[in-house]
Formats: sequence, structure tokens, C-alpha cells
Amino acid sequence: MFHRRGVFGFLAGAVAGVVGAAYYTLFRRPLPQTRGRVRLSGLEEEVLVVRDRWGIPHIYARSLRDLFFAQGFVHAQDRFFQMEFQRRLASGRLSEVLGPKALEVDRWMRIVGLRRVADQEVATLSDRAREALLAYAEGVNAFLSRGRLPAEFSFLRYRPEHWVIADSLAWLKMMAWMLSINWEAEVLRARLIARLGPEKAARLDPSSAADFPTILPPGVDYSRVGRGALDRAEAARPFTGPPAKAGLGSNSWVLSGRHTPDGHPILANDMHLPLQAPSIWYENHLVADERFNAVGVSLPGLPGIIVGHNGYVAWGFTATLPDTQDLYIERLHPENARLVEYQGQWYEAEVYYEEIAIKGGGSVIEEVLVTRHGPIITPLVEAAGGHEAPLALAWPVLRPGRTAETLILLGEARDCESFHEGLRYLEAPVLNVVYADIHGNIGYTLAGAIPRRKPGHTGLVPVPGWTDEYEWEGMIPFDELPHVINPPEGVIVTANNRPVSDDFPHFLGADWLPGYRAERIREMLEEAHPIGIADCQRIQRDQVSVLAREIGRHLAALTTDDPRLETVIALFQGWDGRLSATSPQAAVYEVFLRRMIYNTFGPEVGDLIHRVAGEGPHPVLAGSSASGWRIRLLLQELLRRPDAPWFAERSREALIHQSLREAVDFLEATLGPEAGDWQWGRLHRVTFNHPLGRVKPLDRLFNRGSWPLGGDETTPWASGTSYHDLDTEEMIGPPYRQIIPLGDLSRAMAVNAPGQSGHVGSPHYADQVRLWLNGEYRPILYRQDEVMRHSEAVLHLEPR
Repeated sequence: MFHRRGVFGFLAGAVAGVVGAAYYTLFRRPLPQTRGRVRLSGLEEEVLVVRDRWGIPHIYARSLRDLFFAQGFVHAQDRFFQMEFQRRLASGRLSEVLGPKALEVDRWMRIVGLRRVADQEVATLSDRAREALLAYAEGVNAFLSRGRLPAEFSFLRYRPEHWVIADSLAWLKMMAWMLSINWEAEVLRARLIARLGPEKAARLDPSSAADFPTILPPGVDYSRVGRGALDRAEAARPFTGPPAKAGLGSNSWVLSGRHTPDGHPILANDMHLPLQAPSIWYENHLVADERFNAVGVSLPGLPGIIVGHNGYVAWGFTATLPDTQDLYIERLHPENARLVEYQGQWYEAEVYYEEIAIKGGGSVIEEVLVTRHGPIITPLVEAAGGHEAPLALAWPVLRPGRTAETLILLGEARDCESFHEGLRYLEAPVLNVVYADIHGNIGYTLAGAIPRRKPGHTGLVPVPGWTDEYEWEGMIPFDELPHVINPPEGVIVTANNRPVSDDFPHFLGADWLPGYRAERIREMLEEAHPIGIADCQRIQRDQVSVLAREIGRHLAALTTDDPRLETVIALFQGWDGRLSATSPQAAVYEVFLRRMIYNTFGPEVGDLIHRVAGEGPHPVLAGSSASGWRIRLLLQELLRRPDAPWFAERSREALIHQSLREAVDFLEATLGPEAGDWQWGRLHRVTFNHPLGRVKPLDRLFNRGSWPLGGDETTPWASGTSYHDLDTEEMIGPPYRQIIPLGDLSRAMAVNAPGQSGHVGSPHYADQVRLWLNGEYRPILYRQDEVMRHSEAVLHLEPR
């Protein structure tokens, strides 16, 4: 017996040793060198990299060139697999390393052509922007030349190529794609017109009903537009990361000194993007003598600071969501599909043959046709075997631009006026930008390239491409876009809501998010005076939905003789709309809302109900539809009007009772018979997913979670999943939150979930999750003495 135990003990020890060695080789050995000295070819002078106790690097250089070189090196040290994955996604090259399951995603990206345009854009960059991007790329390549790659490359068994400028530009364009969804709204509107007719389709679109065309463009057959979806793209979902889902957007507000305790402005910002591992954001502090000293978050793959402060100006972004994309129905020659009609003449479109290599051998050639308006994207929305109208996508991002200039200019601004000027070159994504300076000024700028359309052309539906009636007349000039410095109110709030009133001279779009978050933020700001840092924290943590509060009142007013429903209705008496993770009211409300949408609109729209309810046209690259938030707004309006046309054949009360009964049936079957067990957080959970963690058993290595989470896409603490169902595989939320008091920058604070590092073996891979879940923060270190006091490691980068 003793002998056998000894043998088993020896074997257990041996196995543990092998596992430990494997873990060290895969996850500990690739950790970056953060101490000592490293000699690198390409550096001109020594650079100091101080990592604080959260793993955030503070980079001190003597020139901008060395600063961006070092930033590229540090980004690659901590996040290179993320950078590699992003450039392959944007370039349509995932199949090379993931195999045929990623082919449909690659087809999308090759047809849209972000990388094609990025390659063209390199030649149009200013000298300054090219130097910054080149220095950054050289820093990334200096890391690659050292040979220690992240663990993911061992699993995928390949070595990456060197980094080039176009890799950075392509990811910048991919970010714009994530925040630009107008094209799919046009396809859905066209399909609804074909199904219901223009007047009835307009009634499904409250955000644009006043402008919706009731006289269709001549010569257009909408029955041939976008009849199908790419179901086969579902196979790529586990390998390609989260798509844009409900809740995509952001919150920001800035307060003038007359609203704050110390008389100086406060700026707060939280950007709502996929909650993933690692975070989409990377915190950085970049210093080049007195010329450039900015701290905040950057995007791995790009130089500079995206949002943060530079000692003089603090700034934050939210997505504007204007209409920057139009679909043109093209007439192709019946005998030669490369000839396209325009103004009665035939011209030859550009043709690109995109070869997509597939891991395991073989390749696929995707023939891409690009007209005067843009690429023909019909293969992305066509039904299998269907005959679709050729749709060309017009979008400013598909032309070489100058957004990269902004990455440098913002860090150098010294006041609100110069900061506004630095936004002049920002083209995409189109952003609401709030900012404040240490002189007491606050400001707002809507920045980005928005088409200037001819009168009568709103871009709401696909239009004929064979006439000049719907051509763009350039872009709206920067100086004619909304902009204000020091508004009389002393408060600016943005939450992806409509930025201008009807009297604004230019048409900007119709797909704004309803103002639920903006309304709640303003509510809370008005309740507090003066408004301090603690108040801003409370707002960013808030999980009250003004939509839920109103619908809860409708539910509380119900009468019924069903004992099950009586118990549930009683829950809503006096409910404040708080969607906490422990709330049974929140769970009932969320299920009821979805059932009410299906029951109210489903009989009219038939099999389009999933799209109307918010399902996107592509499970990976466009997971949600703008219709998801529009239909909620419409339902809210209908519930206020018992005699609304949608209730002509069925009473409003009958639909509410039916939907509530179905919600109770679902919750009893899913969470048990007791209403007290119906906690929203049991249905609504967040997992920080890694691209490789979507494949079992790698999920146990790479993912972090899951945790119950409150809120939804309508609450300031946004946590959107799917509009049309309760799927939580992917979630949108605020991975990064910042609060910056301009009167004392040492009190600035932030949190970035799950953590700073992209290495599973790093203590900083997920060390900010608990802070984030608890609504807590850590300081944004800026002064060098503060940085050194909290330093964890110091690395000297020296010229070779």
C-alpha cells in the first residue's frame, strides 16, 4: 500500500511538473521584459518606460519620433496578438490562420475593402502623420525581432509578419465600421416597403417618419433588395470576436466651473464597446519633453492618445451615429456586368480579384466590383440562389482620408479653441467630442466626414445610381458642423442621442439612439448641486432606465383575475426602473419588452420580425440592427396611445396581458416558480471573452467571468446584449471610464476592464475587473513624482 501511494505521489508530482513547465513556457515566458535595459535598432535616443502598479506604461522620450517608436514597442509587448488579430480581421485574412470557418468574414472585409483603401491612404498622408505611423511600426517590429511571441501564436502555430503603416490605418477604419450601421437600416427599410408599402413601413420608423419617402424614387423595385442573410456566417462566430450589439455608443458630459465645488470644469466619459479580453483600450502616458505630455487610453495598433488629458485640455468621445453611408442600386449591362450605367452612358467599373488564402491549403478568389459610388456589396446581403438588385456602398471611409493627423494634434492642444481646430482632420468615425481646459472653458464639437446630400435625398433607402439626382455634393464643411464653446447652460451631455434640432441647415441622419441615457444623466445632474467627482461616479454607476420606469407604470396599472399575474403586477407598484442585477422587476421587464415587440409587430411584418426587433444582418460583423432601438421608441409611443393604429384589431390591454403571461412562463421555466428568484443578473451575465476563448477548452484559459450584471442599453451603466433576444454571449458596455477634474488633475481617475495586459500569465490580465464591477476607480497618474511613487518596473530603451 505504501509503495502504491508512493508511485501515485510520484506520478502526480511528475504531471504537475509537466503542467507547470508547459504553463511557464506558454504563458510566463512570453511576458514582456519590463526592467533593466534593452538595446533597439531604430531608436535615436534613450527612452524611459515606467510601469505603474496597474501595469500602465509611462513613456518618457526626447522626440515625438522616439516616443511613438517606444509606444509601438510597448503596445506590442503587452498586446501584440490583439493587434495581429485586429489587422487580420480588418484586412480579411483570418482564414489564413483560422481555416475555412472564417471565410465568410474575410469575404465581407475583402468586398468592403478597408485594407485596399488603407493601402491607398498611405501615399496621401502628410509627412508628419507618416513619420509618426512609421516610427510606431518600427517600434512594433523591434518587438517582433526579439522573438518572444504571445501564447496565442503557439496555439495557432504560425509566425506573424512585420507591421506596416497600412495595418494601423485599416484598424482605424474598422473602428469606423463598428460605429457606422446606416447601410443595414436602408436594406431593412427597403424590405419593409416591399412588404408593407411605404406608408405602413414609415409607421414602423418613428425616428424618421416625418422624412420617410411616400413617393418612391422612380425605377426602383424594392422587392429585389436584400432578401436574405448570411446564415453560414454563424460558423465563424466562435473565432472572430464580438460583433456590434445593442448598447454600442457612449456617455460623456462636461460641466463648467459654476456647477462644481472648486469652480473648475469636470469632464466624464465612458465609451461603450465590446467587453472583451483584453480590453479594446490600452492605457498609456506619453511624454516628449514639454511638447507632448498626454495620458489616457490608446488603441493597440495606433500611435497617440485617443481620450484623456494633456495637462491643459481633457477630452472624451461618444459616437454620433450620423448617416454617413448610402446604398445605390446600380444598373449593370445585361451582357457585361462590369459596365455600369450613369447618365445614359456606360462606364467600366473597377474590378479587384481578392485572393483569400485558407489554412490547410487552397484559396478562394473574390471578385469585387467597385462603381463610382463604391463596392457592390450585394453578396453580403443576398439570399442563397436569389437574384438581388446590385447595391453599391458609398461611405467616406472608403476614400483616402486624414484622420491619422488628429492622433498627434489633440495631444498638443493648449486650450479649447486649439483643441477644436485639431479635430478638423478627423473624418471617421464621426464623433461627439466634449472637452474642457484648465482656463475654465468647456466645449463640444461634432467632428467627422458627413455627406452633403442634395435637397430631398435623405439617405434613408437605397436610391438609383444611374442618375445624378442622388449624388453627394461633397462633405459638410467642418466649420458648418455643430460646435459650441462655453454654452450658457454650462453643461454639455452626449449619449448618442440626436445632436441638433430640426432647424439645423444640413441633414445629418435619422438613426440616433433614443435619448434615454441622456435624459437620465441630465436628471441626475439636476438633482445635485454643486456637482462633484462623487456625483459623476454615481452617474456612471447608475442602472435606472427611464424607459423601464415608464413601462413599469403601465404594468403596475394592469388589472387581472389571474393569480400568477397579480403577484407579478404587484412587483411594479412604485418601481423606479432600476435594473439591478438582483432585481426581479428588471428580469420581468426585459422579457416582457421583447415579447411585447414580437406580439405587437410580428403579425404585420411576418418573418422580418427578428430584423425589426433588432437582429443584425450578419452574426459577426453586424450583430444588431438600428431597428432594435427604433422599435422600442415606437412601442413606448404606442403604449401611451390606447387607440394607436397598431392596436386596431387587438386591444392594447390584451397584448400586454399576453406578453406578460409569456414572460412569466419563460421565467418560471428558466429560473423557477418563485418570483423572488427571478434576478436579472441570472439572465444577464458578462464574460470577458478572448477570441481563442470562444473554443472549448481554451475558454478556461483565456476568458474571465461570468458575473451577474445589472443595467441594459438604456441605462447610464450600459450593458447591451441583443435587442431581439436575451443572448449574452457578447456584451457591449463601458470597458473604460474616466473622470477628470480640471482644477486638480492629480484627482483624475479611471478604470479599464478587464486589465492592462493581453498576456494570460500577467497579473494585470484581469486585475481591474473587480474595480469595474464594483463601480470603483484608480488614479490616472500624471506627474512624474506620482508615477515613480507608484512604479512597479522601470525599463530603459537604448539605441543599438
